[in-house]
Amino acid sequence: EVQLVESGGGLVQPGGSLRLSCAASGFTFGSYVMKWVRQAPGKGPEWVSHIGIGGRSTRYADSVKGRFTISRDNAKNTLYLQMNSLKPEDTAVYYCAVVGSPWRGQGTQVTVSS
Repeated sequence: EVQLVESGGGLVQPGGSLRLSCAASGFTFGSYVMKWVRQAPGKGPEWVSHIGIGGRSTRYADSVKGRFTISRDNAKNTLYLQMNSLKPEDTAVYYCAVVGSPWRGQGTQVTVSS
């Protein structure tokens, strides 16, 4: 059974940082391109970033470029998203997902507010 379990969300002040993790199991994690997607209240899903199989190829949405860093540890079957200089508009539920598949985690809430 494929499982993707996100953690690390929470409430943070503007300008703060959070590190999200996504623990994967039930599939060969190191063989798949992974991504982070977020969904803000009342809005549709927004692609945030993706990372290639080896971890060296990364892409970011313009809205997070220069502030967020995606990474992965294939030995630990874990995907990460380091989020710095957070803004209120980053408030959303963040999901990790396997590119090209229906597999997605349950999400972790990130709230940026003073």
